Amino acid sequence: MEEKNDVKKISEASKETPKSQLNVEEMAAFCKRRGFVYPSGDIYGSLSGFFDFGSLGVELKNNIKNSWWKTFVQSREDVVGLDGAIITHPNVWKASGHVDCFADIILQCSNGKCKEKVRADTFLEEKLGIKLEGIKANEVNKKVSENNLTCPKCKSSFEEANDFNLMFETQVGPSKDKSNTAYLRPETAQLIFADFKLVMENARAKLPFGIAQIGKAFRNEISPREFLFRSREFEQMEIEFFVHPQKINECPDKMFNEIKDVKANILSGYAQEKGKDVEQVTFGIIGTKFTSKWHAYWLGAMYKWFLDLGIKPENLRIRQHKKEELAHYAGACFDIEYKFPFGWKEIHGNADRTTFDLTQHIKVSQKDVAVYDEESKQKVVPYVAAEPSQGVERAMLAFLFDAYSYDPARENVVLRLHPMLAPVKVGVFPLVNKLDEEARKVYDLLRKEFVCAYDRSGTVGKRYARNDEAGTPYCITVDFDGVNDKTVTVRDRDTTRQIRVKIAELKDVIRRLLNSEIEFEDAGNMVK
Repeated sequence: MEEKNDVKKISEASKETPKSQLNVEEMAAFCKRRGFVYPSGDIYGSLSGFFDFGSLGVELKNNIKNSWWKTFVQSREDVVGLDGAIITHPNVWKASGHVDCFADIILQCSNGKCKEKVRADTFLEEKLGIKLEGIKANEVNKKVSENNLTCPKCKSSFEEANDFNLMFETQVGPSKDKSNTAYLRPETAQLIFADFKLVMENARAKLPFGIAQIGKAFRNEISPREFLFRSREFEQMEIEFFVHPQKINECPDKMFNEIKDVKANILSGYAQEKGKDVEQVTFGIIGTKFTSKWHAYWLGAMYKWFLDLGIKPENLRIRQHKKEELAHYAGACFDIEYKFPFGWKEIHGNADRTTFDLTQHIKVSQKDVAVYDEESKQKVVPYVAAEPSQGVERAMLAFLFDAYSYDPARENVVLRLHPMLAPVKVGVFPLVNKLDEEARKVYDLLRKEFVCAYDRSGTVGKRYARNDEAGTPYCITVDFDGVNDKTVTVRDRDTTRQIRVKIAELKDVIRRLLNSEIEFEDAGNMVK
């Protein structure tokens, strides 16, 4: 079993010093200490690239998924859901090209005692300071030789670079012969394509429409790194949006208008080739200058989702893939990147996948999944105008970095998560332990609708600090005055302002605050 330094790094970083910006090891330590995320099997030293989500982490993760699903599936009539199997017929992966082509290039140390393995493209990027996505094995060997690059662990030379398939193999059934070989899915997309005809018929859908899925994927990464950013087991949130192949620019004005004036910094393919910086454009311009309207619409909708959930716009940018780095199936591709402490990195990928996948499955399965389009009176293979795809864990990491701050006035960490994402919505505590019974009544009133935390340990200030660190947007204190006039004090996490609210109105007030339907100062009587 491969064990890495994840636990050691997290342990060393756990001696946190107060500051508003953390590096990735310090963020991992914070997440472990507060019960968001920790290395899986931690008591045994952990296994690199696998993580368990604690009590706060599982709530945050579920809130991210629920927000995405509600926004892009349940609130729309042109997207339906699917939940495909993790293990499916291996021919699905043969048709998609994963069995033959889903590989990264690996460099292995020639020292028999070391045998350190590194992912070639990221190793070269770190050493040479240039992006090398899509580089071939022979080009890797050339750059290693030209730059006299050696093993980062023991400084020995490397063996020749080789392709390393990233799929996890398994056996289905009691026999271990080759005919029973199957794979843990490396992505969620292919089940959407394989089930396309069934889903379309069952949902009585018509072009244009999308199929969405949230689920686990597995990749045997050569070098898992940067905490949650690159792991071997992760979750994806993905849509394949199908249109008539001759109508990739016919996004209805009503929909396109939702995003056309939203501004974003874009690093175009041209700018990357010429060494230029980002330019600020609208998604309306992206849909006319850079790609199709349908593609720009879905890119803009996903970008806006991140903004609506509190990500600062200066920490986001759009990066256009250069022609040489486009995947074999892609007509165009854009990433939404976040400014992590370890650089600008992809948190959302959005590809125009053309008709490649459905055509491949028609070819290999010998089943016709073309559809009859009533409007054009044509039978067509639907065109995937956009594939909005992102990892749940990468989104979670971006939200955590963006929300983390240290407040010197309070002398504690404040995790300024959007209320809709906050793992715990309300903290409830008695001012003193004598008021435990009254505070419990308030807690019981709220916990049937909201995730609440009850805390009676330590001073009120320490209880506020614990909830600030957990990202709890509102804390409720039951005091002696409230027992008499049936009110409580509600404290806002971000401003520390307080209001008094009648207990009879409390549930409705909290609901409206969480849904951003009312300003805090208007939700009750301000405490001076």
